[in-house]
This record gives sequence, C-alpha cells and structure tokens, in this order.
Amino acid sequence: MTSVLADSSFLVGYYNKREFAHRRCVAAYQSIEVPLITCEACVTEALHLLGHAAPAVDNMLASIEDGSLAIPFRAGECVPQLRELMRKYRDTPADFADACLIHLADLAGTGDILTLDSDFRHFRWRRNRRFNLVISLE
Repeated sequence: MTSVLADSSFLVGYYNKREFAHRRCVAAYQSIEVPLITCEACVTEALHLLGHAAPAVDNMLASIEDGSLAIPFRAGECVPQLRELMRKYRDTPADFADACLIHLADLAGTGDILTLDSDFRHFRWRRNRRFNLVISLE
C-alpha cells in the first residue's frame, strides 16, 4: 500500500479551520484512501505555526497518536542524505523539512504529496521523478 506525504503547510491548513486553505485541505484529504506519512520536521513546523490554535494542536497530536498520521523514519538516521538534498536545492531553497520529505518520498516509494508549497514543483524524488501535488496550487 502506498502512502501520501503530508507537508507542514497541509497540516496547518487541514487542522486549523481558520486557515485560508482549510476547505481545500479537507477535500484533498477526503479524496485519498491511503495512510498519511510525514516527518518530525514537518510536525515541528506545523505545531509552531498552530501554537495559537489549541484545538488544532490537540487534533494533530491525536492523529499521530491514533496512527492516521505516521512518522515512519528518524531524521537523525539520514543526515548525510538530508545534507546532500539541502545542498542540491540550495537555490530553491529546500529547508530541513523539505529535504526530509524528499528523502521520505524516496524511502516510501511515493511522490504523492499534500502541500501548499509550490517549491515541490521543482523538487524531485528518486533523482528525477516529479512530485504529484494532490492539492492544486492554481
């Protein structure tokens, strides 16, 4: 079973009902039938951005707890690969969370991603594969 990657921009939009893209994020999530996966860096970014919205923070943590949002790898075990991705995309740029998601795509064998970040149009997984942006950015 393939998974779908969840970027911090999606997590913020999905869990915070006051976000401008909330409805689009909910609709996109409802359209998929596979598990969501993310990384610690995206969780950290999203929790920071959701800090003012206690119910959103609680709901996101509950999703991690119940397994509907999984964190399948530890960034500390992949530092050389993450460093190389950040170097490769220095001009875009790819931050640590972006690099983690690109590497996670390689590990999980999926380029399907829930994101509101247009940089994923430029990033590639498995060297030359384009990401499939589940949420239209148009």
